[in-house]
Amino acid sequence: MAENMPSLDEWHRLYKAMICVKEIAPWGWMTETDVFGVQSPETDELGFVSVMGLLGEHFSVAVYLGPMGLYDFWEFEDAGPSAPAEHIVEISHLQASFEDRNQLHNKDRQIIKELGLKFRGQNAWPMFRSYRPGYVPWFLEAHEARFLAVVLEQVLVVAPRFKEDRTLLEPPGQDRYLMRVSQQQDDAFSWEDRIVEVPPPDPQPIPLAMDIEALEHLKQAPRSGSTIEIDFFLFPAPVQEERGTRPIFAYTLMTVDAQSGFILGTELLHVDPSLESMWGQIPAYVVTQLARTGLVPAKVTVRSKLLFELLEPVAEELGFKLNRSDRLRSLDPAKEAMLRRFT
Repeated sequence: MAENMPSLDEWHRLYKAMICVKEIAPWGWMTETDVFGVQSPETDELGFVSVMGLLGEHFSVAVYLGPMGLYDFWEFEDAGPSAPAEHIVEISHLQASFEDRNQLHNKDRQIIKELGLKFRGQNAWPMFRSYRPGYVPWFLEAHEARFLAVVLEQVLVVAPRFKEDRTLLEPPGQDRYLMRVSQQQDDAFSWEDRIVEVPPPDPQPIPLAMDIEALEHLKQAPRSGSTIEIDFFLFPAPVQEERGTRPIFAYTLMTVDAQSGFILGTELLHVDPSLESMWGQIPAYVVTQLARTGLVPAKVTVRSKLLFELLEPVAEELGFKLNRSDRLRSLDPAKEAMLRRFT
């Protein structure tokens, strides 16, 4: 892991840019939906920049990576207050924020010390983190630090222009964005504006797994009049498989009898190797949990659209009614009790 860490010069550039961002305080006139793009001079990767802090509570700059990161961000925004806060860690992005000193890790404080920098007060200490779906927010790798420094430097260019011209980040046409693109001239880069269309990416396929033996067993099992509730959610306690590696989050699949509140099953799943592959395992786990009870319910209630879509084929095969509800009356207390116990 050490060879992927930013050098002291790379850290210096990043902190210098962040200090300059604080001096101009772009959150005074930009909202998080005033998005523009930056193309990485190193890899041509697209990042989409969002400035947060207009309400004066949390000052940060996020760069959402690629079209997938961008549209995951818009989906999170569109969901509004109903979006679970933990969904932000499932969006691929880099974030530079100002925090209180006690929010920093010892590694952050050590870097600041080595750079000879001093910060005082609340929301005054720069912190940089990398977000990857299924993983704990973690320290930047070298290429991430270089890109984030470029992004912050472009914030220093674009934000003052946007303050003077509020139409700057409203290119004509749907799915079009102001993109800052560089060209190398000798040993330096020159930057220019381009208007780039960024359509929504095609959905990633979800390879569905199934326990065929358990499914066939359930087809012959007695029908019951019961209702069960099922939820799939991020378990906030991180798991570190090997010291020094990036910790991962576990996800919990919980099944509860709606009448009694009895927990019929819980399964822990991990992102391995992707969110899609993890989601694809859910129908097989649900069938296995039902097979343990030996009964097919009359109705299954789930919370999320994703879980509903994953279980539709199972509902058709077994003949139970599938519903969605934001509130799971029996499962929610069990979920809250589990989270209190382990966190």
